[in-house]
Amino acid sequence: MIAPELIEQIRDAADIVAIIGESVELKRTGSDWRGPCPFHGGTHRNFSVVPRKQMYHCFVCHESGDVFTYLMKRFGLDYPTAVREIAAKVGIAVPDVRTAGPDPNEPLYSALSTAADWFARRLREADDAKGARDYLDSRELGDDVRDQYQLGFAPPRGEELLEGLKGLGVEDEVVKKAGLVSERDDKTVVPRFRGRLIFPIADVRGRVVGFGGRILGEGEPKYLNSPETPVFHKGTLLYALDRARSAIRTENLAVLVEGYVDAIRLQSAGIANAVAPLGTSLTAEQARLLRRYTKQVALAYDADAPGQKSSFRNADELLRQGASVSVVTLPPGEDPDTLVRRGGAAAFQALLDAAVDVFERKIQLLDRKGLAGTLEGRRDALDRLLPTIRAAQDPITRELYVSRAAQWSGVAKEVLEQEVGRQEAKGVGGRALGVGQGATGRQGEPERTGAPIAEIPTERTLIHLMLAAPDNIARVKAELPATEFRHPVYRALAELLYAGAGPPGEGPERETWERLASTPYERPEPEVDLVQAVMWVLDRPKRERLEEIDRLIGLASAAEKDRLLNEKRALIAGGAMRFRRKALKAEREPRH
Repeated sequence: MIAPELIEQIRDAADIVAIIGESVELKRTGSDWRGPCPFHGGTHRNFSVVPRKQMYHCFVCHESGDVFTYLMKRFGLDYPTAVREIAAKVGIAVPDVRTAGPDPNEPLYSALSTAADWFARRLREADDAKGARDYLDSRELGDDVRDQYQLGFAPPRGEELLEGLKGLGVEDEVVKKAGLVSERDDKTVVPRFRGRLIFPIADVRGRVVGFGGRILGEGEPKYLNSPETPVFHKGTLLYALDRARSAIRTENLAVLVEGYVDAIRLQSAGIANAVAPLGTSLTAEQARLLRRYTKQVALAYDADAPGQKSSFRNADELLRQGASVSVVTLPPGEDPDTLVRRGGAAAFQALLDAAVDVFERKIQLLDRKGLAGTLEGRRDALDRLLPTIRAAQDPITRELYVSRAAQWSGVAKEVLEQEVGRQEAKGVGGRALGVGQGATGRQGEPERTGAPIAEIPTERTLIHLMLAAPDNIARVKAELPATEFRHPVYRALAELLYAGAGPPGEGPERETWERLASTPYERPEPEVDLVQAVMWVLDRPKRERLEEIDRLIGLASAAEKDRLLNEKRALIAGGAMRFRRKALKAEREPRH
């Protein structure tokens, strides 16, 4: 037996036009291809091959199917042989069927399906689910939608789920392996989902592989997903893709929205090609998954600052996978769910039809801020545009982006191309130019970087020195506010140390505290290191401005160059720079 996921991968990789074209003379007609039907021996071009749907159809004898069906009917192959023939053409290895055995994950799929049924029944019938039903009523999600998407409810007393699954014959070990329970520090086991509205998450075959749970009332986190299991990998799944994939192929477009309810609302309204990631950030695997079905993706995220930030970050990931990305501009305060509830599918479709390329959307927002009016503004704007240029893997898209950026900014196209190439050669990837470590986009603007924040060794040294010698805490606090720490982990630890607090409860902050506190500071001159680290942080804005001036000078007019050079001289003559040179000189002198 060939795994269904592998069959799907082979089908997506196959060029149906090329394969059928080996035995049928096809000619392009618009977006499709036509030729004489090989099944009824026709001589007219009534046989159509539709690559966007990966299908063929004859309008005379009505034979139709996919690339596998074609080989089976045309050459008398059985299904496994046809699959293997196509796999060989596209270079995908198919394991020997003789080595295949029962799917070891089948008990997990069965347990998760049983749990989904249990949650759904609880939502329909239980008294303690009234709050969940009222919430869904307030979102205008009726019984038909609840049943179609198998929405459920996990009761606050989660032990009822364990009792229910046990009564249905699901073994405790399978329940644990499926991610339905969590183990506490004292080794007791409790249900993972309690007091939450439940959204089953399916793979592309429609099998339930995990759940998303929205808390009802106060509490954190607002949304909780299943943990990683043998069948649930959050970064490789898209919510409702199993329902949307045919529509995505038909429309040659995927609509990416933020939340489960947004996807449900659009699909229920007839916009069937909507899907959602399982969180705000799209992973490379999720972007590649979408590219299996289409090259065109429209992002329909909230119009607020967090929504814009997510849109641009996810757009860059899609561009890295060769997609073409547009942005749906939603009215302020609206999301796809509220928009469709207020104005119906037509209201959203009108905005979808008016969607603009993500690069053009960035320029619109930068124009709104008036950044093109000054030299520094243009430099700042290019810092925000260049990551998207670098992300574009399609050469034509990249060329168009460079040309548009040159036209908008007035910077020569050749200069922009050199800047892009220089940063790529340094391995910058998605990180923007001219930005200090830890910089973030301003509210309502494209953010400067889509990359994770980089390590800042000097800030780590300061935290290490304060943990190694508590007397250093007051000294550092007197010179550096905690806000001067740009790395979020080190900033959080500085705030705790300044407040005289103990280690944080959990997360990367806790791990970093414990690692540094348990590691002796072994460099020979901790006093010098402390002074130099403090001065490095104090000097950082001036150093960055000097670097920025060096970049701006290449773009400046004669008058602007004079102003920049004067500013540079003043910065170099500043007291902090002199102190730093003096400190470095003292460090080089022999000590007695």
